[in-house]
Amino acid sequence: MNIRFVPAVAGLALLVAGCRAASPPEQPPLAGARIGGPFALTDENGRTATDRDLAGKWRIMYFGYTFCPDICPTDAQNIGAGLKKFEKDDPERGARVTPVFITVDPARDTPAVLKTFTNAFHPRMLGLTGSTEAIARTAKAYAVYYAKGDLAPGGGYLMDHQRVTYLMDPQGRPVALLPADKSADAVAAELARWVT
Repeated sequence: MNIRFVPAVAGLALLVAGCRAASPPEQPPLAGARIGGPFALTDENGRTATDRDLAGKWRIMYFGYTFCPDICPTDAQNIGAGLKKFEKDDPERGARVTPVFITVDPARDTPAVLKTFTNAFHPRMLGLTGSTEAIARTAKAYAVYYAKGDLAPGGGYLMDHQRVTYLMDPQGRPVALLPADKSADAVAAELARWVT
């Protein structure tokens, strides 16, 4: 084989490869899923908040409750810290993301209780509550299961609920599940992957 022929063939192969169309962008894992929809709830300042208030913003949607002894605070911590890391690495894209905490326990999670809880994790985390019916409609739209647990001695109770964190695009469409159950770094990595 002619030694000069090998570099020429290699160069031609690179030229042809460079002329091919770029591969299409990766399809988000939740593209086309019927998750999300309109809602009208009450924010942590006692004002009405709707899905339209979040139009044009990427949003992290999490359903939980403030009286949760371990899971919800851990997930909220990972969401808040993950977003802070993403904001530090890419302030422009990070500023376009709003973390939203929707309670599944509206009987105890008043706006004031939510405000204290969400402020502990991220300054822009939005806490939402509402009537039992409004919370049920919203959870159903986001395919989130929850139920009130048995009463404990003394009258307290826990909530059974699905542990899921959605990343929604600026049009309110589902994009991906965020690994809030893993770590802040995992959340930041997924935000970097999908937020444009």
